[in-house]
Amino acid sequence: MKAPVIIEEYNPKWPLLYEDEKNRILNVIGEEYENIEHIGSTSVPGLGAKPIIDIMIGFRTLSEAEECIKPMNKLSYEYIKEHEEEIPERRYLTKGSKSEGRTHHVHMVETSSKFWIRHLMFRDFLRTHPEVAEEYYQLKKKLADRFRNNRRAYTEGKTAFILAIQKKIP
Repeated sequence: MKAPVIIEEYNPKWPLLYEDEKNRILNVIGEEYENIEHIGSTSVPGLGAKPIIDIMIGFRTLSEAEECIKPMNKLSYEYIKEHEEEIPERRYLTKGSKSEGRTHHVHMVETSSKFWIRHLMFRDFLRTHPEVAEEYYQLKKKLADRFRNNRRAYTEGKTAFILAIQKKIP
């Protein structure tokens, strides 16, 4: 059974958790990557979120990313290959149990990809527009209440908002 969708108030420890995990990851993947970023709602000061640290690692090529999957096992990451059916330009790994809740998500992509660019632009927009971040937070809380045991419906419920914001970004 999957853990329920729970949205927590912003936690100032989230950036520290990201930095700690980033250092662990860099110790096992070496110099293969081009960039590493804290993304998702936990990367936006003041924005409540599911307490899962999203980390995006950028590579020149996906084959470089694939070389880093096995070393990530040392940190208890699980590679979720079936997610490539939905997003073929990403290699996705999770840390933590399904039943008790994930603690980290790692998205490995090419730094030239739309995935990389879109996620950074959305994060940066929310960081510089706190009123929009608050609106997003309120939406996420409503969706989490409505779809507590349905992660897919929760995620799909955010899509229209995210796309509307992406259209506003120059």
